[in-house]
Amino acid sequence: MPLRPHQTDALDAMAKYDKGQIIVPTGGGKTMCMIEDAKRGGTIVVVAPRILLAEQLSSEFLEILDDVSVMHVHSGETPHYSSTKVEDIYWWHKYTRGNKIIFTTYHSLDKVKRSTIDVDTIYFDEAHNSVQRNFFPAVRHFATDWANRCFFFTATPKHSATVQKAGMNDSKVYGQVIVNVPAPKLVKEGYILPPKVEVYKSRLLRKDEIYSEVESEHMISAIDKLEVDKILICAKSTKQITNLLYASKFQDELAWRGYSWMTITSKTGAIIDGEKVGRDEFFNVLNAWGKDDDKKFVVLHHSILAEGINVKGLEAAVFMRNMDYITISQTIGRVIRLGNCHKTHGKVCVPVYNNVGVSTARKVEAVVDTVFNRGEPAISVITR
Repeated sequence: MPLRPHQTDALDAMAKYDKGQIIVPTGGGKTMCMIEDAKRGGTIVVVAPRILLAEQLSSEFLEILDDVSVMHVHSGETPHYSSTKVEDIYWWHKYTRGNKIIFTTYHSLDKVKRSTIDVDTIYFDEAHNSVQRNFFPAVRHFATDWANRCFFFTATPKHSATVQKAGMNDSKVYGQVIVNVPAPKLVKEGYILPPKVEVYKSRLLRKDEIYSEVESEHMISAIDKLEVDKILICAKSTKQITNLLYASKFQDELAWRGYSWMTITSKTGAIIDGEKVGRDEFFNVLNAWGKDDDKKFVVLHHSILAEGINVKGLEAAVFMRNMDYITISQTIGRVIRLGNCHKTHGKVCVPVYNNVGVSTARKVEAVVDTVFNRGEPAISVITR
């Protein structure tokens, strides 16, 4: 697949600088920049916020790169050699010849640090996560002392206005922004779609009504108005998802309209149409349904699908909860990827009733204005 112009620009900047931030909107192909740069070889570390994303990145890297040895450093299951023991990392690196890639998470990066292995290049994916207090010491170690080259990839930088908290505006750790790709450019060039925000005012909730039944009514009303087949629903908690599915008529209403449903949370695991399944099967089915133009489905989640995970074919996102600017931007990114010839926008829906959803709608509209109208990244700032 030929590189896009902004990806070529990113690779040129990475060749010029040993450290820096690459700011690219969701759907802009950050992973391909890493993969192409990784052809330099050596010992490479790829850091992701979640095990799921680390595994996805591993698969994408290995689709293109060969003649490379792989280790995973996290607690998840993987077909590759995997361990979180410091001594295992050290000995694997010492006795493995040739080019090497370690896929890890921010949570497990300290294990790589403590192994004291030499690192040629480290890529931090969804790098806004790196500023968290428990992750930052290992990030700073590699960025300032240990890795020869260090790059931070994100669509949503996180800055700090206080010296007590880490932020990506700390140039000693994060370097400068060496590439900043505005979203309108990617829309104009046909690489992503523009989002379209739709705020639906639903009827007021009466005091004697069962909350889950009213939420079901609002969700079904939103689905009917969206008139699309593949929908992501973002809930505020696992409890909200389970109440919607099992304490209301939501499942029956979906079935009557021809929709299947699926959900995945850390508490419930993965469920498809009421049947518990393994994580691999969940994502295989999710992507198969996404590619099937005739399949109608709704996927409900709390946070697992918001960040980095590639999901094929989603056409709309419905917000049932308030979120920070980063999570809103990341969620919108799930539905603005190119689809079939009939998809012209990524629809973003916010139901509003009894003042519920008003602040969410304002935040969503502010993010869309910042990222897609003004062409600026959705920067969040830590103030205390």
